Amino acid sequence: MNTFYKSVSIFCLILLFFVLVSPEPAYAYIGPGAGFALVSSLMTLLISFFLAFLAFLTLPVRILFRLIHQKKGSNQALADRIIIMGFDGMDPELCERYMNEGKLPNFSKLRQNGSYRRLGTTCPALSPVAWSTFSTGVHPARHNIYDFLMRNPNTYLPELSSSRIRSTNRFLKIGHWQFPMGKPSIQFLRKSRSFWRILGEHGIFSHILRVPITFPPEKFNGAMLSAMCVPDLKGTQGTFSYYTSDLEIQPDYTGGVCLQLQKNGNAYTGELLGPDHPFRKEPEALVLPFQLWNLNSNGEVKLQIQKKTYPLRLKTFTPWIRIAFRTGLGVKVHGICQFYLKSKSPNVELYVSPIQIDPEKPALPVSYPNFYSVYLAKLLGTFGTLGLIEDTWALNEHVLDEEDFLKQAYQIHEERENQFFHIFNHMKKGFLACVFDATDRIQHMFFRYLVEDHPANRGADQEKYKDSIEECYQKMDDLLGRVIARIPDDTVLLVLSDHGFKPFIRGININTWLHQNGYLTLKNDDRTIDYFRNVDWEKTKAYALGLAGIYLNIQGREKHGIVKSGEEAIKLKREIIQKLNGLKDPCSGKTAINRIIDSQEVYKGPYKNNAPDMIVGYNSGYRISWDGAIGKVTNEVFEDNTRNWSGDHGMDPEIVRGVLFCNKKVKNEDPSIADFAPTILKLFGVEAPSYMDGRDLGIGL
Repeated sequence: MNTFYKSVSIFCLILLFFVLVSPEPAYAYIGPGAGFALVSSLMTLLISFFLAFLAFLTLPVRILFRLIHQKKGSNQALADRIIIMGFDGMDPELCERYMNEGKLPNFSKLRQNGSYRRLGTTCPALSPVAWSTFSTGVHPARHNIYDFLMRNPNTYLPELSSSRIRSTNRFLKIGHWQFPMGKPSIQFLRKSRSFWRILGEHGIFSHILRVPITFPPEKFNGAMLSAMCVPDLKGTQGTFSYYTSDLEIQPDYTGGVCLQLQKNGNAYTGELLGPDHPFRKEPEALVLPFQLWNLNSNGEVKLQIQKKTYPLRLKTFTPWIRIAFRTGLGVKVHGICQFYLKSKSPNVELYVSPIQIDPEKPALPVSYPNFYSVYLAKLLGTFGTLGLIEDTWALNEHVLDEEDFLKQAYQIHEERENQFFHIFNHMKKGFLACVFDATDRIQHMFFRYLVEDHPANRGADQEKYKDSIEECYQKMDDLLGRVIARIPDDTVLLVLSDHGFKPFIRGININTWLHQNGYLTLKNDDRTIDYFRNVDWEKTKAYALGLAGIYLNIQGREKHGIVKSGEEAIKLKREIIQKLNGLKDPCSGKTAINRIIDSQEVYKGPYKNNAPDMIVGYNSGYRISWDGAIGKVTNEVFEDNTRNWSGDHGMDPEIVRGVLFCNKKVKNEDPSIADFAPTILKLFGVEAPSYMDGRDLGIGL
């Protein structure tokens, strides 16, 4: 019997207890345009209990069903248990250097006793694209994910590429109130089938922990905890709050908001801003007041919120604090957040993490089955659910400093480890994949310490955190060592990264280049307007959106398209490619763009027409500029990157390959991330679908 279902029979009794003590009724939806499906805590736990109890009652039938169906795969299976550990962004050059210096003994052991290869990534080399290819064994033209963002051809505005959440458009309106008369929808936009879904059809159970592009979670024979693109409670990809008692400053933050703390006697008061009220016609944020006490004494600062008191220690994150916003109609919107007291004097400064979906009372499904997040939280403790939990924007905006960020990143990593080992230690058969994010996030934010003259280092201490990336790799090596020590010979262990890393020193605003070269026209000379709101589409031939793509403004495809498809579009594309190929940085003379990739030449599949018309293959040190990525046209094509976000992989895929380790010998000398799906299927004795682009890695057992 699978470990997960063993636990369910006991856990359902725990759930029953919490059901009985959590009397909170009703349904609603929340989110600014997101249309969150909000299920109250009572309903969530009732459904969880019912499903757990049903699973227990039907267990004999399901075991028999699996035994029958497992024959399809298990008769020819080469392995009973396969473990995949994903280290997002682990770079082969750094990994090889640290291994050769003796700093990664467990990775070195895996290389020596098993196999190591540099791993081909996707075009473009972006996490949502690469992990989608990992999951499905197909390239972007078959799974339809080309970037974090895609453009809406009717509005030219960016949208999330992997999921879409829409509220109902039918309401009962009474005065200032409105009540939904239909259900909101959550749509998963990635196409093709994940290999764990195929495994499930052959009776093989899988655990999928925080593999990117798994939101909303899909129904399959297994258990899943979603990752990248899970929104926060406001419906965004993560909005932090910075509170200050300094009433003179009101900075405009990217990725966060600045709010005031009001002095009230011996205390300071503030308000948490939640999602918009679900039943109000006009947008009106739900708020939750809190107070800070003992700030003027040497004693411990106290946080009071919702009639509960928590200690606040300077420069220390609180545990996850569970909160609930009240709508006034018997409905509560549940979330979790962390508080971080930065300073007591001369001004009080307080950071609050993005308010995330509570895994115990999820407003949106963050796991499959729905009660799986409840199960993990009750068993192992509350955990962050946001797609990108590590708050990179708070560090970019200097609301958190490097020490703060590392504390946060490793706390999240510890949560992930606990979940991974809980499954790993009890799993006898089947498949387990878990992705660890610290390697990616820390390289993004600390790569400048590996580049002596990086613009982000100006005036900064270049010594204190210069070993942060190396230390991160060593922490992952320690984790790997603990896993290797517990793996028997008959278990296959695969370790991979979706891409590598390079420094991001200079940004290139492709939209500015298009404007200067006559391909993009502005309505006026205002350069402060983002999201293309100053673009004259009746005179624009091309535009760039996201981290890698350039689009032509095609008639009949874009709402205001002016470029005729066919020969005119082909000629225009060739012209832009010829001009941008090998583009030089005027300040250094270095090649900034290695090549422009014609998407029609590299993509083959049913969704190739949804791809950008061209993919920019940036050279090491270069990437789309911050303004260029959101459709802003600035004065200069090239600009220094002075943000903490100083490493990246949105570059030519050939220079940011990932890593592949295995505890067995791998025959394939030039592996690709697309090869994992057919390989896992073969190891379990399941034939890979003919449409898969990946090849068997040739793992010898």
